[in-house]
Amino acid sequence: MDSVLVAPAIMVGLGLFFGAILAVSQRFLKVEEDPRIEGTNDMLPGNNCGACGEPGCLPFAEKLVAGSVDVSSCTVASADDVELIAEYLQVDAGEQEKLVARLRCGGGGRQAQQIAEYQGFDSCRAAAVVSGGGKGCAWGCLGLADCEVACTFDAIHMNDNGLPQVDTEKCMACPDCVAACPKDLFELRPLSQKLYVQCNIPLSGEVATRLCATACDACEKCVADAAPGLIHMENGLPVIDYSAGGPAAPEAIFRCPTNSIIWLENEQFQDQENVPDRGKT
Repeated sequence: MDSVLVAPAIMVGLGLFFGAILAVSQRFLKVEEDPRIEGTNDMLPGNNCGACGEPGCLPFAEKLVAGSVDVSSCTVASADDVELIAEYLQVDAGEQEKLVARLRCGGGGRQAQQIAEYQGFDSCRAAAVVSGGGKGCAWGCLGLADCEVACTFDAIHMNDNGLPQVDTEKCMACPDCVAACPKDLFELRPLSQKLYVQCNIPLSGEVATRLCATACDACEKCVADAAPGLIHMENGLPVIDYSAGGPAAPEAIFRCPTNSIIWLENEQFQDQENVPDRGKT
């Protein structure tokens, strides 16, 4: 009988021994957390959207207190909240230009050729895996609203042309739509960058325009009409390098035969029934 009790007694003794060690370690080795972290975290929006580049508000608060990021890196917080947090931490709020989501595709249902009708789960990702979605342009938007579903700020809605439209006032530059799009068509760009290429097709000439009326045909007229160095061609598409060339201006889009390069000015979020046909036939 005694031998039966020995093993449990040993286990209980070991448990008490290691528990005592942990208790002592907790008391003498505990690292005190800066109370400003909790205070800062309480002042942040709490969306945990990742727009600041951190996995959540608490890690961002930790970096704020450590001084390794600017308060303005939180694109969701209002200007007043940013100033309040900066005052609380006694730091400069910093400056960060507003970023918004942009779609590298202008080929909706009225412009892009359909070669098949997709029937299946109502998801861009599912369509891309199963059949490509039925669109002739394999690089274009599939129009099944994965981005709209993913947007937690209600900043994306599908228009009647089958394309997602971004409300730049509501957009907080979180990466949800970027991650949701199986065609990698969304990117975050500074709101001030008005010149934008709405095409992702790596083809040129009639090969491209037969698939989509708004496809870039690689004519390079935008390169010639833009400030020197501002636009260059890569894989049949214009690439706008704001750091390399002169100032962007709407003249760069005037001779584009397909409207694949656009100038974003006085943007307004439009209702679905009011979205114009941007394609040329």
